[in-house]
Amino acid sequence: MYRQKENTQEKMSPELLNSWEEIIAEVDKRKVPLHFIKKIILKLERKKQHTINIARMIKQGLSLEEIQETVNLKIVELDPVTTDMEIVLDISAIAETVQPETDKLLEKLL
Repeated sequence: MYRQKENTQEKMSPELLNSWEEIIAEVDKRKVPLHFIKKIILKLERKKQHTINIARMIKQGLSLEEIQETVNLKIVELDPVTTDMEIVLDISAIAETVQPETDKLLEKLL
């Protein structure tokens, strides 16, 4: 079971999170691991939408496999009426995972 750390906002400054948002904006979101996705918004016909809240499922204790199965089933179910899909990333989780590794690499260069 994947557990997201609760206090990521406290550890990173707003400036650092903003810089990660700029970096992440360039990422192909279809290739991002599921535990870095906050939610998926399916835009439907007639200006309706359906939100799949990944972060809530993780907090409820579902495994990544269960979440993936739920997401897949919902996407297939709504495919005939889906016009677009928006993937919202969890910037804090990504930054918290990647920043320490980035710091280690930078220290080696100094």
